[in-house]
Amino acid sequence: MSDNPKIRKSEPKRRRGDRSGFTTGACAAAAARAATLGLRDGEIPARVVCRLPNGQDVAFAVAEARLADGEARAVIVKDAGDDPDATNGAHVTVDVRRLPGAAGRIVLKGGPGVGTVTREGLGLEVGGPAINPVPRRNIAVNARAAAGTLLEHDGLEITVSVPGGEEMAKKTLNARLGILGGISILGTTGIVRPYSTAAFRASVVQAIDVAARQGQTHVVFTTGGRSEKFAMRQLPELPEVCFVQMGDFVKAAFQAAIQRGMRAITIGAMAGKLTKMGQGLAVTHAWKAAIDRALIADCAREVGAPPDLIEAIRSAETARFAAERLAALDLAVDFHRALARKAIRSLKECYPGPYRLTVLACDFDGKFIVRVNEEEG
Repeated sequence: MSDNPKIRKSEPKRRRGDRSGFTTGACAAAAARAATLGLRDGEIPARVVCRLPNGQDVAFAVAEARLADGEARAVIVKDAGDDPDATNGAHVTVDVRRLPGAAGRIVLKGGPGVGTVTREGLGLEVGGPAINPVPRRNIAVNARAAAGTLLEHDGLEITVSVPGGEEMAKKTLNARLGILGGISILGTTGIVRPYSTAAFRASVVQAIDVAARQGQTHVVFTTGGRSEKFAMRQLPELPEVCFVQMGDFVKAAFQAAIQRGMRAITIGAMAGKLTKMGQGLAVTHAWKAAIDRALIADCAREVGAPPDLIEAIRSAETARFAAERLAALDLAVDFHRALARKAIRSLKECYPGPYRLTVLACDFDGKFIVRVNEEEG
């Protein structure tokens, strides 16, 4: 593959809301390619073409470059496009140095800001850097392509670092997964699609893997930090590794839990997400599908809400409207029980298996309302 950058640029014309971006893995591979070219040619290019894992060729701008004492450094600034991403703007930095006499060998290391794996279940060596398998291969492919005859006699040591990565990691699920001290280098295609949050989905599956490898058979899925804290208060006997923030990714979470033989699944959620689960949605994000107001109204009718309120609920935009109005009538427990039953029936139909399903419903302040077991659903 040529390194002529007249292919696809990494700064496509922006359309607000739908602009794709690039993964940390793609940025690391591009930086590795640029730094290796620097070792080979004695000059690091201002732009470099990187072959992504999906086979696409993309031109990246090299933000910083340094060549001295037989080592080369290249920095690519991550552009996540319009996808909400904790690592957007990260300066993905790669240092490459020769390994004299180690012909053809490539050694990949993690530097500052790249997390260290401390638990099994991630498909990575415990004690090693949190650089996922696809990015590992992609970094090596690009380095080899750039090295040319250099690898006939020497090897390459490639170190990936991310300044500020430890702070970025606090906005991710890394600590829960047992990845400490920095971010993960991720990406299965190299492309970040707007609002696909593929990295989050992958971290949900990884979290379930970690729980399974720790011998746990009960996972607790929550939709965010508030519902997770609520669920932890209700189930203090379970270790932290059992709690997985699935966010909006219901299908990914349930399929992974079933595949890994979980015998019990508990959901901790509020009215809105319970409604979405009752609708049978695989992804519960607001942009995927509108909330089913008829379902909410049916629950209100089941618990004895007055007809005028039922009609108001049928016209309202959110489940919160119904939850608050029914709470004022002392119908919060009955209403959430009705929602939970619908969610349980829908989830068991969509994701059949031998596991036992329980729903813990809380209000918008994270306070307990009701617990509903599968038998009630």
